[in-house]
Amino acid sequence: MSILSQIRNPTIKLSKSALKVAEIIQQDPEEAIHSSIATIAQAAAVSEPSVIRFCHQLGCSGFPDFKLQLAKSLAEGTPRMTRDVEPDDDLETLVEKIFDSTYATLQLTQAATDLSAIEKATDALAQATSILFFGVGASGPVALDAQHKFFRINTPVIAHIDILNQRMASASLSHRDVAVCISYTGRTIAMVETARVARKSGAVVIGITTPHSALADECSIVLAVETSEDTDLHTPMTSRIAHLMLIDVLVTAVALKRGPKFEEHLSRIRESFKETRYDSK
Repeated sequence: MSILSQIRNPTIKLSKSALKVAEIIQQDPEEAIHSSIATIAQAAAVSEPSVIRFCHQLGCSGFPDFKLQLAKSLAEGTPRMTRDVEPDDDLETLVEKIFDSTYATLQLTQAATDLSAIEKATDALAQATSILFFGVGASGPVALDAQHKFFRINTPVIAHIDILNQRMASASLSHRDVAVCISYTGRTIAMVETARVARKSGAVVIGITTPHSALADECSIVLAVETSEDTDLHTPMTSRIAHLMLIDVLVTAVALKRGPKFEEHLSRIRESFKETRYDSK
């Protein structure tokens, strides 16, 4: 039974304080995903320990786990959140399904994001002598987008989307380099082998992939993205957006970590664009 189903189930007995928390959650579940424990406690007029006990009553390990389960519940149970577009869907329904599905995936990814893993990945990327992004198939464009964004951080960066180039490049890495392997399923044999070779070469290997997958097992740091997409049936859509979002988080975090002096570097790059564009009207 999902978290929302448990909260709405009249047969589940909750304490008076827990019922107050449940009422706040039901009023706006999406807002609850982005709220702190203090905000929920204040809105429900209960103590923060009461919110934690409420989470435990629902079988969650704590408030972060509760928010993750709530995000999953919304992603899987919200009306019209079907991932597959039906043949008889009109244009309005098609648009609504795709936008709603993507929004739910981003909420789930945000709720599940491990901030300590983001911090470790940021540190590794900021200190790297060179950064390599690896992706095949639908993950290839994500790797190329990452190359485009990270090019601005003043560290040599390249994306490889050919599996033979990936193997050669990963074999030439050292402990000063970082390899970022991108795969939604984490089951692509070539990508798993690339990560294994890079790790044996001594590089830090960051995986943007499904948790507990074969690829995740070969990575030093895992940035988990878990959705209900069936990529055996169709090209990944929402997961690819989530991967791009994580890339944006990483490049922004690295830029901020470089400090005020790095802003001068970015300013010079922006200045170089001026002659390539017409003035805005």
